[in-house]
Amino acid sequence: MKPTTHNLFSAVLFQLIVAVSFGQATFTDITSEAGIEHQFHVYEGTFGGGATVFDINNDGYEDLFITSGTQSDVLYLNNGDGTFKNIYETSGLNVSKGYVTQGAVSADVNKDGFKDLFITTINTTDGKNTIPRATNLFFLNNGDLTFRDVTAEYKLDHLNSFSTGASFGDVNADGYPDLYIGNYFLEFEGTLGILKDATIVSAHQTARGYLLINKNGEYFENEYEDYNLEHRGFGFGALFTDFDNDADQDLLVNHDFGYKAVPNFLYENRYPRSSFDDISKATEMDLKENAMGSAVGDYNNDGLLDYYVTNIKFNLLMENNGVGKPFVDRAKELGTYNFAISWGANFADFDHDMDLDLYVSNGDLNPNCTPMGNFYFENSNARFTDESRATATNDYGVGRGSVVFDIENDGDLDLLVVNQKPVREYPTQSTTRLFRNDVTTGNWLKVALQGTSSEKNGIGSRVEVVVGDTKMIREIDGGGSSHLSQNSTIAHFGLGTAKQVDSVIVTWIGGKQQLLLNQNANQLITINEIPDKPSKLPYVASIVVFLGLIIIYLKRRRKRTPDLS
Repeated sequence: MKPTTHNLFSAVLFQLIVAVSFGQATFTDITSEAGIEHQFHVYEGTFGGGATVFDINNDGYEDLFITSGTQSDVLYLNNGDGTFKNIYETSGLNVSKGYVTQGAVSADVNKDGFKDLFITTINTTDGKNTIPRATNLFFLNNGDLTFRDVTAEYKLDHLNSFSTGASFGDVNADGYPDLYIGNYFLEFEGTLGILKDATIVSAHQTARGYLLINKNGEYFENEYEDYNLEHRGFGFGALFTDFDNDADQDLLVNHDFGYKAVPNFLYENRYPRSSFDDISKATEMDLKENAMGSAVGDYNNDGLLDYYVTNIKFNLLMENNGVGKPFVDRAKELGTYNFAISWGANFADFDHDMDLDLYVSNGDLNPNCTPMGNFYFENSNARFTDESRATATNDYGVGRGSVVFDIENDGDLDLLVVNQKPVREYPTQSTTRLFRNDVTTGNWLKVALQGTSSEKNGIGSRVEVVVGDTKMIREIDGGGSSHLSQNSTIAHFGLGTAKQVDSVIVTWIGGKQQLLLNQNANQLITINEIPDKPSKLPYVASIVVFLGLIIIYLKRRRKRTPDLS
């Protein structure tokens, strides 16, 4: 029987309704056509890997560094046309071939205008280390598509460790980015691919992290204990973040096996004192879980940053209720409580509807390797629905780190997911995937920061965009986000149908604010920090001292001069 016109219309209408109901965002896997060819090779299983997004040559297109474990890492230069070129071999980074690499972060450490690169490691690849540990690697950007190994020059060569995730943040608000590094073991005997609860906990070899304070861009000094950080744990890194809106960098620490060993920590920065206070229990952020990574974002636009913490089995969505009040896990009631072994996580407004969606990278323990699809949680009125199938983002690789950035500068956020090579036979392809966001509707605004007295790219600073009654905030990512990874440092906002924003407010680390009014949509704006005005007090003081010296001189001269009258 032939379909009637009415039936055809109904069928088309039904398909449109279904398409809309399954989310506004659609993604296309462009891994091959973009020139991405990568797979993380594990060292005895489980651990790694991560990626960092950074513009290495300041051409306006963001590039990628991805760790590869026991194989050669990759440095992908963005060609500006949606494709990438691996320039690792000529970049000066090939020192990392001698190490089992894990995660990566970037920042302009010496304030020369170019982003530098820090890579965490767990061992060397020559097999000489019986106990898995090695130095981490630090490279300065020469500004000509090459890097220089300055690990020893920056006094990092003596820190031998089994390191996982790193994070840049300006702890003391001096404008130079500091580093927190999560360490997992002091030592371990056995095979990392067959880690079990009993093996881990009975090892009693939890490790302290590092808090590396940047000394005027010239070297780092570990001041972990000086800042009142005394914990040990199976560290998967940390996230510098301002949870209490006081314009300094607090610290959220992720620990594996928190339910049997050491839980997570939330530290409040006591700036201008050089100290952190442990407020984990008071805020109920002492999470006793296998914390693999964190995402930060204000999912309900209430002006308070919330935290999604990945886990084995069930992830947590910790809602911020304000200073003095405990965080509350709302994952179950908000729809993000799905079962999985999760690692990376990213808050982003993928569909430009003025709220934050959530992407989660999943992957079984390696070598167990049961396929697990990734999650794409669409935010609708502060509730989440998994639309990973509808958006074609339900990759079944052995996922670890994930990052968001705008590949071709078209205004929407794209996704990269780092996948491991399975140790055992695996039913589907598991290679790193690049997903292009093909949203066709919705306006947007991107904001890049250029610091002067603050960190060069505004790491840790906050950008707030106001459209009518809606206020959206973003924190400039210094790494430690997702799993062993770092997202773009350019703040991105979906604007829906709005063609203009009422205001853009930047709060720099330390509390200085700048305001821009009535900015047009669909553009990238760069906000340069207004330099601090030099105080007149030193000059006034100098004049007072000078006059005082003259008065003293005249008095003494008068005493020495004889009276001739």
